[in-house]
Amino acid sequence: MNAQKAGNDQAATSVDLPLSLQWRVVILCALVAFCDGLDTQTIAFVAPVISVQWGIEPKSLGPVFSAGLVGLALGALLFGPVADRFGRKAVILVCVAIFGVSSLCTTLSSNITELAIWRVVTGLGLGGVLPNLISLTNEHASLRLRNALVMIMFCGFPLGATVGGLITAPLVAAAGWQGIFYLGGALPLLLLPALFLGLPNRRGQEARNEADGGSGQIAMLFREGRMIPTLLIWLAFFSNLLVMYFLVSWLPSLLSLIGSSLSIATLSTALLNLGGIAGALALSWLISRFDTLLLLGGAYVTGALALAVISLGGENVPLLMVASAYAGSVIVGGQIAMNAVTASYYPAAIKSTGVGWALGIGRIGSIIGPLVGGMLLGMGWQGMSVVKAAIAPTLIAAIAVFGLRLILGNRR
Repeated sequence: MNAQKAGNDQAATSVDLPLSLQWRVVILCALVAFCDGLDTQTIAFVAPVISVQWGIEPKSLGPVFSAGLVGLALGALLFGPVADRFGRKAVILVCVAIFGVSSLCTTLSSNITELAIWRVVTGLGLGGVLPNLISLTNEHASLRLRNALVMIMFCGFPLGATVGGLITAPLVAAAGWQGIFYLGGALPLLLLPALFLGLPNRRGQEARNEADGGSGQIAMLFREGRMIPTLLIWLAFFSNLLVMYFLVSWLPSLLSLIGSSLSIATLSTALLNLGGIAGALALSWLISRFDTLLLLGGAYVTGALALAVISLGGENVPLLMVASAYAGSVIVGGQIAMNAVTASYYPAAIKSTGVGWALGIGRIGSIIGPLVGGMLLGMGWQGMSVVKAAIAPTLIAAIAVFGLRLILGNRR
């Protein structure tokens, strides 16, 4: 397959890169991913404080949540092709500047409309930088380590989300709800000089010429035998992110509904993210030794079983916490693995486009996921039984990954 050969040829060119350069790229990109994860989750952490201070119903912040997710999707769809045309490093710097400045500007908001606008702009930068972090790390990793290094790098994202949850309370106490946005804006802007000096320019600049002189990258996702693999990748991303945001959005509330304390409910989200980090690190070790796609498909199947345990666990909180941590290791960790698989599949000329559009399509699932939970509760579903709805899309992700394995073969 031409696409597979192109991807392998590109990856092979990175074997001669010094290990120090490979790890420098991983560390710098992981720091950006940390800032991204921190800023993406920020609004969820401070929403209760904003609703009290502004004297509005919590449900009134729904448009703000949606605005951020829409910005994330648009950023991924837009900046992937832009980077394939103008280079990864330049787009990373621009996107980091966008979400850093707009996070600081968010502190000036005095109403829902202003807050929603700044979350859209922030989302453009947050969503736009991720596919380029993934692609740049992939292109500057050796063939043997490329998937593992991409996954290790991307652990910065759930780590940032976890740290954000832990520091929100003291920051709010010290500086109000604006405090977390000051931090979320200052960190990426302080990181810019290090990124400018430390990130290499994209290897293989001549690869841009493969994409119709810098245009037509999106169409190339469907050429040369790539149509079915691209659609299967999109299906896996859509299903995975739907489940991930469904759980992040509703698991704490569902635990509260069955009588769990606020600390237990909040802990569930932390366990999802921490489980995702553990799962990604475990998968990064395993995929260098076993068949990546078979391993990932099997992980999704076991994740569906974990969701079944959560849905049937009743009020057994210890069991629910263990199952939540494992579900996080598969759902969050599996998404990180899919990022690595996707970056390794597409050739250099359309790598950021391929990853960006997969993330953009997946973000549609992230928008739908929280809506599904609210709809089911409105239909009368009770307690943890709502989690049953996440089992089907998890199995669909497994089917999509097994389908990729049939078409692409062993992608170790």
